[in-house]
Amino acid sequence: MEDKDACVCKSGPKLIFACSGAADVGAIADQTARHLTKEGTGKMYCLAGIGGRVNNIVKSTEQASKILALDGCALDCAKRCLEAAGFTRYDHLRVTDLGMKKGETPITMENILAVAQAASLRLASQEVNP
Repeated sequence: MEDKDACVCKSGPKLIFACSGAADVGAIADQTARHLTKEGTGKMYCLAGIGGRVNNIVKSTEQASKILALDGCALDCAKRCLEAAGFTRYDHLRVTDLGMKKGETPITMENILAVAQAASLRLASQEVNP
């Protein structure tokens, strides 16, 4: 018999939905998500699957312990995709809010690591900061 009040000790993964836009700051968001996945801080997940309402991707996202929308610029495409799919509890980080300028920021490891540091803090936080 299953105990419905049993403690669930494992939580879902921390998912990262990144802008992968054509601009330099979109590329930095994308590369940051890949970097965070490689280091095990979170797991980059399919933003196109959210936008396309792919059932398995949406259901997996619903089970996440934390969701981070990582946008390159103020168009906030990742954030808007999550909201359009009905997600309201997520953190949001915008690359341009960290002082990087769209069309003027080189895609370097230094810039990727700067965004990764800010994203890691968001993923570690128990609070949600839209």
